[in-house]
Amino acid sequence: MRKHTAEHRPRTPDPKYGDILVSQFINSLMWGGKKSIAQRIMYDALDLAQEKSGQPGIEVFKKAMTNAAPLIEVRSRRVGGATYQVPTEVRPERRTALAIRWLITYSRGRGEKSMAQRLAGELLAASNGEGATVKKRDDTHRMAEANKAFAHFRF
Repeated sequence: MRKHTAEHRPRTPDPKYGDILVSQFINSLMWGGKKSIAQRIMYDALDLAQEKSGQPGIEVFKKAMTNAAPLIEVRSRRVGGATYQVPTEVRPERRTALAIRWLITYSRGRGEKSMAQRLAGELLAASNGEGATVKKRDDTHRMAEANKAFAHFRF
């Protein structure tokens, strides 16, 4: 058991929108410390999303994050030699972390030419309640719903 909980360092907002969530997304998108490239990809994606949807890019991003974030998930719990998938509620920090991770993962798997186009496509799809990220969220919810019988094993 840990003696102290880890301190959360304050996050700095991103330079263009002044939004902490965008800066968190950029940091997750970054590979090998190349932050300026990650920023360029993110801002280009938001501009493309704005062109395609007619709404501000940041609004599309916020809607996509809301639609991608899971409310409940299953966690494995061993009880008397058997492992049960126990549905648990997702903490807000983990909720956003999962949404970011899923959006980036499924963007990278798309077929468009550049990463900015892939990300823009996935953000638009997620903001409309469709696409691979939202499907993942729905699968997670479905799994938790199917295992509701084991909810009494909750931690």
